[in-house]
Amino acid sequence: MIDVIDEAPWHMAAREELLDLVFGQARFEKPSERLREGRLPEIALSAMDGDVLVGTVRLWRAETGDGRPVLLLGPLAVSPALQGAGLGGRLMRMALNRAAVGGHGAVILVGEPAYYARFGFTAAHTGALAMPGAYEQRRLLALELADGVLEGAFGTLRAAAPLAGARWTASDAEEMAMSLGPWPPLR
Repeated sequence: MIDVIDEAPWHMAAREELLDLVFGQARFEKPSERLREGRLPEIALSAMDGDVLVGTVRLWRAETGDGRPVLLLGPLAVSPALQGAGLGGRLMRMALNRAAVGGHGAVILVGEPAYYARFGFTAAHTGALAMPGAYEQRRLLALELADGVLEGAFGTLRAAAPLAGARWTASDAEEMAMSLGPWPPLR
């Protein structure tokens, strides 16, 4: 049985091996990589078959050129031995559910329209958006998780995720504590 769980730090080496196997070294040349490199993902899921990582998906905080917050999806990868068995779809649905429950308004990706259309992705809101670097405009797709979030959005996407080496400040910790609400009393 394959379980989809939150990515753990010890999944890193296996995730990188899987991404190399599925995408090769060309993955480092993609414009999406410019928005991800050196940054922490907002959502990261691992598909585990026992203790073997067989799938991965990550979403990263980004913003449109006019400052609208979005999530950038990618990469989504499944072990070649399991491709076509529905694991990629399962990872996508779980990631999109996490994004919606987390209050995110839109997800953007660069991918094959025929594959991502089944999840609701379309180029309808990406005509005035751009990626940093070379890409095919027809492959820039978006899914609004809240109606109208991308209406009139424009400009080149830019990274908004925290840097991996960034340290939390006291105000970050205070903001996190406030968002969690009061702790239940100890008994």
